[in-house]
Parts: sequence; structure tokens; C-alpha cells
Amino acid sequence: MAKIDEALEKLAMDVCERHGVYIYNTEYKKEGSEYFLRLFIDKDGGVTIEDCENVSREISPLLDDLTFIKEAYIFEVSSPGIDRALVRDWHFEKVMGEEIDIKLFAPIDGSREISGILKGYNDGIITVDVNGKEITIEKSKAASVRLAFKF
Repeated sequence: MAKIDEALEKLAMDVCERHGVYIYNTEYKKEGSEYFLRLFIDKDGGVTIEDCENVSREISPLLDDLTFIKEAYIFEVSSPGIDRALVRDWHFEKVMGEEIDIKLFAPIDGSREISGILKGYNDGIITVDVNGKEITIEKSKAASVRLAFKF
């Protein structure tokens, strides 16, 4: 599936640049019986619905070039959201010092969820401050890492 993500990113790069947005992430995944091809875009100050529509309209016809996708899929362009997933190295660098939520594949000290202040990220190792205690977690052991959103 990484091949599909990379192909979408390559296809979308110029389009996004022309519209003044950047690619935050790409995703190709199956949810239930449906496949989704997603392009998450962002810009300083946040993206608008119009940004998403403009990028989607321009990229949709180009998707026919991705002939190696055999399944039918739904294409979506959206903002990464307020509780954005932290996937790429630069995502972590951008939110250093902010609160993040980590969901783990296997529990650590009896818990599968950790929330804390991101203190460091280096070579796939996440360091968070949880109530004054520094904890390090390998990114590969995390099912998801997201920017925390508190109501």
C-alpha cells in the first residue's frame, strides 16, 4: 500500500503547490468493505473546504494514471484535522512541546493509552512527559499517535 501512497503524493505535489497548500499525508486503506484513497492537505492558517474541493477537482481526473490500483476506491481530500495523526518525522518536529495521545498495540505498565507532552522524537523513538515522568516509546509499538484535542 505504500506504493499507492507514494504515487498519490507524486501525482498531487504540483497540484497542491499551485493551490498554495502542502501535502500533510496520504493514505490508502480498507475500511469495512470499502477502500479509501485519502489526501490530507494543510497550509498556514488551515485549509478551507474550497481548498479541498479545488485540489480534489484537479486531481480526480489524474487518478486514472494510477492503473495499478485494482480495487474500486473512494477518493477524499481533507484537512488532517485538529487531532491530526502524527505519522511522518516532520509531524513530530512541528508539534514539539504539545500534548499528544498515543494508542499502543500492547500495554505498557497496564495501559494501552498514553497522553503527555512531546519532549523528543529521534530515529523512531518518541519521548513524552507524563505527569513529570519521561517515557520513551518506539513509534513501531504505537497503533496511532495524534495531537491531543481537549474540549
